[in-house]
Amino acid sequence: MNENTFLYLSRKDVEGVNMGMTDIINALEDMFKEKGEGRVEMPPKPGIHTRQDAFIHAMPAYIPKLQSAGMKWVSGYPDNQKMNLPYISGLLILNNPENGFPIAVMDATWITAMRTGAATAVAAKYLARPDSSSVGIIACGVQGRSNLEALSCLFGIDKVKAFDISPQAAELFAIEMKEVIKGEIEIVNDPRDAVVGLDLVVTSGPILKNPDPVVEAGWLSEGSFASLVDFDSYFKADALREADKLATDDKNQMLSYREHGYFKDTPQPYADLGEIAAGKKPGRENSSERTICINLGLALADMATAIVIYKKAIEKGLGIQLPL
Repeated sequence: MNENTFLYLSRKDVEGVNMGMTDIINALEDMFKEKGEGRVEMPPKPGIHTRQDAFIHAMPAYIPKLQSAGMKWVSGYPDNQKMNLPYISGLLILNNPENGFPIAVMDATWITAMRTGAATAVAAKYLARPDSSSVGIIACGVQGRSNLEALSCLFGIDKVKAFDISPQAAELFAIEMKEVIKGEIEIVNDPRDAVVGLDLVVTSGPILKNPDPVVEAGWLSEGSFASLVDFDSYFKADALREADKLATDDKNQMLSYREHGYFKDTPQPYADLGEIAAGKKPGRENSSERTICINLGLALADMATAIVIYKKAIEKGLGIQLPL
């Protein structure tokens, strides 16, 4: 390793590593177990906010077991979609934990999408019924795709109901995801139909500080699991309070968000995913529990994914070495 250079990986390079979703799920489950045992370092993410509901966050983390240390600098701009730009963009920096020198800079867009879906799958492994076979997706963008792909790695999915405020987006989602899901994908015109009677539910729209949620109490069925990738932007407070177990990926980070005006009416989580994965708090305990996990997005998940991508990129000769 040359301390005078670092490896630059474009999005094409990151995708060219061909790290599969199952590998990302396994990496994240190991990371959550380390987190549950208190063997990682990750402060709540600070950020700046240049527009309404937009954010640019700094996300540092260190996983000693993986020798992965670094930071993701990521933005989320809901209005980008109107300009045919992605909602999420960013860069990730890996550092040598022995001397602090940067060893890699890589595009973070693909990593963010994939690790978010993988985190939902880890949550579902512990909180959903093992025989879950139907999925509801509200918001058919990048996260809708990655979350459905990840869930299909762990569950025998034979039915999907998809809702989006843009019918064209829902239609494209159905076409593209048929290559991943061999079961039926039905486009629905009412968000209620993407929740009621389904085993697994994912809401994956933009994160809003002052949302106007639509999912009402009584929609999420007994025995179902919901992953709220967009915080509480779609679930009303009464619907959240129906959960027998409401978890999050990091309780300290949720507390930090509350202090900044988010989660005004959201109940306190009983556990974070690390505690559940490490066996310190129970996951699902019976087939009738309604369970919800609100994953906020962890820098630890980025670092668990990025270190594997970095090593595989070195093996494959991908990327460009640039001088410091």
